[in-house]
Amino acid sequence: MAAEYIVDKLGKDAVVAELEGVPGASATRERGKGFHTIADTNLQVIAKQSADFDRTKGLTVMENIIQANPTIKAVFAHNDEMALGAIEAINSSGRDIMVIGFDGNEDALNAIKAGKLEATVAQQPDLIGKLAVDAGRDVLSGKKVEKNIPAPLKLVIKE
Repeated sequence: MAAEYIVDKLGKDAVVAELEGVPGASATRERGKGFHTIADTNLQVIAKQSADFDRTKGLTVMENIIQANPTIKAVFAHNDEMALGAIEAINSSGRDIMVIGFDGNEDALNAIKAGKLEATVAQQPDLIGKLAVDAGRDVLSGKKVEKNIPAPLKLVIKE
């Protein structure tokens, strides 16, 4: 969703960076894989670096990426905390770089409303909870449930 949004807003071959989560973590692997299914053929990902899902590290890593890559137009962060750190670095640099995070946490949603964060790929905790309760009810009533029950994500942007 993040890569598609960047392509829609900035066009094919836009120059982007990626802030990755903790190396080897399932969220890092899965979010990166999803992003790259579109990014590898439609965007120029010229920098990617781990910031360990941490806001302060997101700030520091983004400062370094901005200095080394002055043509970056967007950044995708594997979580909202890193995205919010990246925004601080971008604001200090005076640059105009689109930032998209992941999770849909309260700080990110507030930053979108304030026009600071472009978007977040949001999880839906209410739906996840409902699916879990439904699966538990099915197990208790003797029904077979799927090993993996996915909950769809949604892209949140300023309305």
